[in-house]
Amino acid sequence: MTQEAAEQEEHAMTHASGEVELKSRSAGAPRTARLELEDGSTYEGVSFGNPESVGGEVVFTTGMVGYPETLTDPSFYGQIIVCTYPLVGNYGVPRPQPGPFGLDTRFESWKIHARGMVVSDYSTNYSHWDAERDLGSWLDSEGVAGITGIDTRSLTIRLRERGSMLGRIVIGDRPADFYDPNHEPLGPMVCPPEPETYNRGAARGRVALFDCGVKHNIIRSLAQRGLEVVRVPWDFPLAEEAKSLGVRGVMLSNGPGDPQQFIRTIDQVRALVDADVPMMGVCMGNQLLSLAIGAKTYKLKYGHRGQNQPVIELGTHNCFVTSQNHGFAVDTDSLPKGWEPWFENLNDGTNEGIRHESGRFRSVQFHPEACPGPVDTAHLFDEFVQMVEGAK
Repeated sequence: MTQEAAEQEEHAMTHASGEVELKSRSAGAPRTARLELEDGSTYEGVSFGNPESVGGEVVFTTGMVGYPETLTDPSFYGQIIVCTYPLVGNYGVPRPQPGPFGLDTRFESWKIHARGMVVSDYSTNYSHWDAERDLGSWLDSEGVAGITGIDTRSLTIRLRERGSMLGRIVIGDRPADFYDPNHEPLGPMVCPPEPETYNRGAARGRVALFDCGVKHNIIRSLAQRGLEVVRVPWDFPLAEEAKSLGVRGVMLSNGPGDPQQFIRTIDQVRALVDADVPMMGVCMGNQLLSLAIGAKTYKLKYGHRGQNQPVIELGTHNCFVTSQNHGFAVDTDSLPKGWEPWFENLNDGTNEGIRHESGRFRSVQFHPEACPGPVDTAHLFDEFVQMVEGAK
């Protein structure tokens, strides 16, 4: 072992022991834990969330802030999140705050959807005017495992080189199986079974929102622009009900897992396109629209997750900084006639949106409603409103 490697190992051990000491002062004896990946690699650490072992797909996010929003994003269902930003928990967890349209302003859904969280340095001592409790106790109350004292830089490099892989957080001697969230439709896990209406009676028209795991801020962004939003479950027969509901447009939401598993949604989207109902998709919505028109999707090596993803609008060369959370992408070469790529990721050249030559169907892979930010592309919701108002 080189001197530099020895110093790094000593630093990691010192860091871990300091974390244990802090844990001992604040919450009793620490619980040893380890992260095991399906390739056989193991990372030793300390548990700071729920004491039960869990399995899931291990992915990393490059966001520097926003762990309450990240953990409650339904697109993370079944995943173990690795935070590349080293210090996590320092501003605690905010108290729930009901806002306009009956939507909480602090979280992206009603619960944590991730299965676990991996951080380098977990701060038990939080400080923020709006904080209600520490991150560890929140994870514990929601049955979510957390592990700290991990060299997340080394772990992220492994995930970049070998791709996202299955893993498990093993706490003490409690066993856990590996779990792959991409082998089943996850709609029933993340969305309510019955339709719900927001901003009832709004003057600018009624739209339907296909809920495949929607984030609160998508609903809020539509309602704030004067639209009545009818949120329907992922398998709702919207094509048959759109006329009776008086729907003038459709929004396709984000969601977890493999989009090809959402067969019922894809069939409905195909029928709505054939009926010429104006439509916009966000994140998984981009993939669902693409699959509905006959294009193909594929799994990315390690996905795009963070609030700092640059995209370019093709044809204008306008560049935007976007928030993203997805592990699948659209194969641009498979788009049928009349459709074209709209945005492109500047990091790896993958598709970030498609649109139809008629101007009535479009979708983006990123989150224009990003919360917390950036909001560079929020104007796309304004354009969707114009589509709806111009529809028959």
